[in-house]
Amino acid sequence: MDVTVHLAQDPEADALLGRSPLAALVGMLLDQQIPMEWAFKGPRTIADRLGADDLDAHEIAARDPESFAALLSDKPAVHRYPGSMAKRIQQLCQYLVDHYDGDAEGVWRGVDDGHELLRRLEELPGFGKQKAQIFLALLGKQLGVTPRGWREAAGSYGEPRSHRSVADITGPESLAKVRAFKQEMKAAAKTAKATKTAKATTATTAKTAKTAKTAKKP
Repeated sequence: MDVTVHLAQDPEADALLGRSPLAALVGMLLDQQIPMEWAFKGPRTIADRLGADDLDAHEIAARDPESFAALLSDKPAVHRYPGSMAKRIQQLCQYLVDHYDGDAEGVWRGVDDGHELLRRLEELPGFGKQKAQIFLALLGKQLGVTPRGWREAAGSYGEPRSHRSVADITGPESLAKVRAFKQEMKAAAKTAKATKTAKATTATTAKTAKTAKTAKKP
């Protein structure tokens, strides 16, 4: 794998993501509850702190959990929750060691069906369906991995120029569009939750009033 990406908006971090399948997977794993650029800069930061040019699944899986967590916690921290993410990264690397001999690219190498690749991605520790679909879209849109039916398997994230996820980030402008979309989704979810809570409160109040009225009857 040797492609040019702009996910971290940092030349050195993006260079690693473009040539290292494991770095790309780790970046995707980190992409939650923090800005996207921060997440995808993480693999480069981890490699630097390990004194390496790339990430190695065997090495990371074998490291002492406490020391690895401390490595991610050093300022600036790799993630908002460095301890829990360190554990997840080691679990991912151990899975890759156990199932792919530590070769992250083995997850998608030779797979000719998008739904099969999605299944493999969903099996990775820390990858739910949504994260797996986003990474599948990233593989297809930017990393040159396009098995049959990959867009369908990736769902809405596979749509061309959808700007729904990191899969569509190719520079500052597209990053802004993706961030705007995420903010819209977050606002919509917040509104839906508030509406649901209000309806539940109204229903409870009505039930309480009805119960009190019934109790007052002779």
